[in-house]
Amino acid sequence: MLKNERKGMNEMVEELNTADFQASVNEGLVLVDFWAPWCGPCQMQAPIVDEASEEMQDVHFYKVNIDDNPEIAEQFSIMSIPTLMVIKDGEIKEVEVGVHNKTQIKELLEQYR
Repeated sequence: MLKNERKGMNEMVEELNTADFQASVNEGLVLVDFWAPWCGPCQMQAPIVDEASEEMQDVHFYKVNIDDNPEIAEQFSIMSIPTLMVIKDGEIKEVEVGVHNKTQIKELLEQYR
């Protein structure tokens, strides 16, 4: 299935939950955006991640709402949001906290292509 086929019409980056998290990040290059609806900086980060996902079709972009999936946040010790996690073939490569611009996100991912 192609990345665009997995996304809903109103959603640029697919939302993951506890049930599908591990299977979704086990293969390929992945960026996971940990966020919450009440988080102002997370609201700023979301459209930037959306833009990056449009430009980097070979990277899987996902988001995890930590309020809805506290066990994932706990598993990865997510203490601050937004947090961006780079995973390649199931292995965590990098974790970045705070809002990042599109250039920073693309540079972060490029080093693991």
